Amino acid sequence: MPKQVVPEGARRRRRPTRQGSVLSETLIVHTALRVLKEHGSTGLTARRLGAALGADPSTLYRYFAGMDDLTRAIGEELMGRALDDWTATGHWQADLRALGLAIHSSYLAHPQAAVLTASRVTGRPREIAVDEAILGVLRVAGFPDATAVRVYHAFIDSSLAFAALDAGSLALTDEARETDEEMWNSTYARLPADTHPHIAATARLLAGRMTHSAYPVVLDTLLDAAASQLPTTTHRRRAAKARPGRST
Repeated sequence: MPKQVVPEGARRRRRPTRQGSVLSETLIVHTALRVLKEHGSTGLTARRLGAALGADPSTLYRYFAGMDDLTRAIGEELMGRALDDWTATGHWQADLRALGLAIHSSYLAHPQAAVLTASRVTGRPREIAVDEAILGVLRVAGFPDATAVRVYHAFIDSSLAFAALDAGSLALTDEARETDEEMWNSTYARLPADTHPHIAATARLLAGRMTHSAYPVVLDTLLDAAASQLPTTTHRRRAAKARPGRST
């Protein structure tokens, strides 16, 4: 039977930990991010986290129902940080592009945590706020609800998928990552044109591009495709507002 999480007011530690800190959900999550950075996505344990906090590992269960609950809270933190770095301007494509890049950057800032959390749905307030913001941008832009949901689905899944993919590379050891990246020069660039004519013809371009994330290109492609799905009347209304001399 899962442990009961104690309400915030009742679970607050009255005494500082051995490191002089008063425990809170925020402190635990921030410390978990540090532990993940130091020990990798498989290295987050209650014992290790308790040691980093200077507290008994059992204390964590007064704040979280278990390590899976903590994992969701970590994902919530990364998603929330993306929203903190984003401000809507009223231009839907620019706003979604900026938010998508903010989500991607937030996860890549903590690649080990991203590997652990990018596929999770937290159901927590800050994640919900991101989802509300995306759907709000789309609906205010004039997308019908069914189209808005379809674009939202593609947008958030591609953002998190690339966050997980790119974080996986960053979470490798420096040696392993450099070996992978060098493969484009050491192997692909040396394939003979008579057996691999298309790779041989594009080898230099591949070497220059394949060590970078494709997410910005995919994001722009997705948003351009979404723009084509706006109702014609919405296109006309927005074009009219953009013409010089027309009142807004």
